[in-house]
Amino acid sequence: MEAGGEKILTTQQSAGTITLKIRRYLPEEGVRRYQEFRLPFQRGRVILDYLNHLKDKVDPTLAFRWSCRMGMCGSCGAMVNGTPRLTCQTYPRDIKSDVIIVEPLESFPVVRDLVVDIRDFVAKLKRISPWLIRREEKPQEEGEYLQTPQQQAEYLQSSLCINCALCYSACPVYQEDRKFVGPAALALAFRYNNDSRDQGIMVRSKALSGTHGLDECSDVGGCTVACPKGVDPFATIKKSRLQLNELKSRGLPDG
Repeated sequence: MEAGGEKILTTQQSAGTITLKIRRYLPEEGVRRYQEFRLPFQRGRVILDYLNHLKDKVDPTLAFRWSCRMGMCGSCGAMVNGTPRLTCQTYPRDIKSDVIIVEPLESFPVVRDLVVDIRDFVAKLKRISPWLIRREEKPQEEGEYLQTPQQQAEYLQSSLCINCALCYSACPVYQEDRKFVGPAALALAFRYNNDSRDQGIMVRSKALSGTHGLDECSDVGGCTVACPKGVDPFATIKKSRLQLNELKSRGLPDG
């Protein structure tokens, strides 16, 4: 809720406090539990600030990841009241609840507390060959591979991904099938397939058209909602399907 452009604070926030309920996991104990903390509310603080305060002043055993604090590195992702978010970009006033529940990202193995193992996510990115591929190179004396602003605009939005993996936590298909390539990897494939300097769409076609590729997407669109950078993986998946179908119509083998 907002009034005059200002978000309305919850009862606790108006009284000057917030309650953080954090899901803890200590692998040496094998126990998952929730721990609550009552903290002073400050308008300028994001969830990550409160986590750092807890680690510095209250409980040094609390484990979580962060790096840039600017919404650029993608490392501070967590579930906040059931929604995948960057904790460095989320204010308590964004959460319409007196109790702010912070949990590790869904769909990934938990290492400790809010730290998850994203090796499978990284492997999915590598699977689609996320680099420029050339079948042939032009003579060096012809200079660089220049692009017009219009050519760059074809892929620019899908190049904004910061590898935060929030879209995988929001993806119902990945939650059920860990072999699914996933929204970030598919958006990354679109980024290179639509770069005027690239000639690698045939190389990436196996990952895109295989059993766990584009066609497995259930068209829910949660990936686009979760993305903090406006990449819109769902739109790139739909466009990539059209591109791949066109290639198949010209004789590209299925899968």
